[in-house]
Amino acid sequence: MSRGAVEASEVRPLIEAAFAERKLLAEPRHRAAVHEALALLDAGKIRVASSVAPGKWETHAWVKQAVLLYFGVTEMRRLRAGPIEFHDKIPLKQGLEAAGVRVVPPGTVRYGAFVEAGAIIMPGYVNIGAWVGSGTMVDTWATVGSCAQIGKNCHLSGGVGIGGVLEPPGAQPVIVEDGCFIGSRAIIVEGVMIESEAVVGAGVTLTASTAIIDVTGSEPVEHRGRVPARSVVIPGMRPKKFPAGEYMVPCALIIGQRKDSTDKKTSLNAALREFNVPV
Repeated sequence: MSRGAVEASEVRPLIEAAFAERKLLAEPRHRAAVHEALALLDAGKIRVASSVAPGKWETHAWVKQAVLLYFGVTEMRRLRAGPIEFHDKIPLKQGLEAAGVRVVPPGTVRYGAFVEAGAIIMPGYVNIGAWVGSGTMVDTWATVGSCAQIGKNCHLSGGVGIGGVLEPPGAQPVIVEDGCFIGSRAIIVEGVMIESEAVVGAGVTLTASTAIIDVTGSEPVEHRGRVPARSVVIPGMRPKKFPAGEYMVPCALIIGQRKDSTDKKTSLNAALREFNVPV
């Protein structure tokens, strides 16, 4: 068992007890457990959710509980980044150079988020509890919400909104698996999962209730809450009847699949050209 796993096994029962009975936070050992859990999260030794199989993830509720408790055991204070002043409870992430992470000003990574070596954060935002894999770019004004899990070699284009799912603790966060491309101004919230190597076009909005319709066959096939691996997705509309009449409501359309290729970059560019997907 790794040192991180040993440390997690030691702090987890203290976190769960304090979350159930908040008065326990008055005891030093419970407060220390909260800080230790956040240090483990910040170092990437634990995470909010982990993959157990392709397209299947396990959410670790106690880690989210630690994040929620952390807000209760920290005080508001003034923070500075050169001439820029902040007033908050959560400090900015430190040690980016040693970690091999590029952050372009004024990109922001909050303490308690983990970013693997080789990732690039343009002037975007990565919130507490999030995980960003190596080779991934969080482009300008893209946001990675609290506890979101972003895989390796992904591209979150300009203005992408990855929603945070901090409560309830057992709820699945937004998950973007390895090799995905998310187009400009796309919005992914409410624990939606984007499976590996999918391409989500510009302006697509995906919530837990959004109909994701595969229109590549003779009959439509509807998904909710997840985009299947290697799918190419664009915004769509479909009619829905209301008491006041029939109106068009948003959906998402799966219009094809990325082709097999050993060169993922070539495969991605080919998919975008072939299906005329805006980015």
